Amino acid sequence: MKFRANLVIGGVLFAAVVVAGTFAPFLAHTDPVMDANLMNAEIPPGSEFWFGTDAQGRDIYSRVLHGARISLTVGIVSQLINTVIGVALGLSAGYWGGWWDDLVSGLTNMMLAIPSLIFALAIMAILSPGLTSLLIALGLTNWSYTCRLSRASTLSLKNQGYVQAAKVLGYSDIRIMVTQILPNILGPIIVIGTLGMGGAVLAEAALSFLGLGIRPPFPSWGSMLSDARDQITTAPWISVFPGLAIFVTVLGLNLLGDGLRDILDPQSRARRA
Repeated sequence: MKFRANLVIGGVLFAAVVVAGTFAPFLAHTDPVMDANLMNAEIPPGSEFWFGTDAQGRDIYSRVLHGARISLTVGIVSQLINTVIGVALGLSAGYWGGWWDDLVSGLTNMMLAIPSLIFALAIMAILSPGLTSLLIALGLTNWSYTCRLSRASTLSLKNQGYVQAAKVLGYSDIRIMVTQILPNILGPIIVIGTLGMGGAVLAEAALSFLGLGIRPPFPSWGSMLSDARDQITTAPWISVFPGLAIFVTVLGLNLLGDGLRDILDPQSRARRA
């Protein structure tokens, strides 16, 4: 079935990127930063340099592998931050309602009205470029989607019989939200988190391309694309391979999220059948 194909293909692609990033020090041929040799500048892909070399004579294959570690770190950590913030706000707003719900809903609508990349650019302009600043910027920009989903799901569940039974048993509000409601809304949250990781990888590449993310010479796919702008016609392999790495990673995450959505949401699978 289609959803199984999406799940398998996406899982394989994402697993390949995870393996490449995790074992980059063992799979790479050279050091991605220190092993620069102008005598080897702009060598096309071949048996010695599989992906060729850049303008500084660094092995692009090694830099792409180490760039996977940065992209995965940014994607996973920033999405975890987004998920924690979004679930905490959405779950509490949907359950408690009242002025807290109005406040969270207003803040969510305000965040949805601001382009996430523009907001991340503003944060990065205040903070100094680097991995920590990048995680903070991306971790504070995309929680609104998770918040809205969590709130809507909580509103539909808080009056269910098992939630009312927990109240009768004397469970606290926090305990009810964590043990009774949260497990029943995890499916959509997992899906939106998986898809959000792909967006975080793209955002990291965009910010690094603009010089506000990971600074050279550290191997970020976005900064590698930025460095390759002047050689795009004379040495296209310098930009092709980091661009292909971004494409494969985001495609894998999107297919994986699509497959998970069909598994965790039977109604979605029925509509596609």
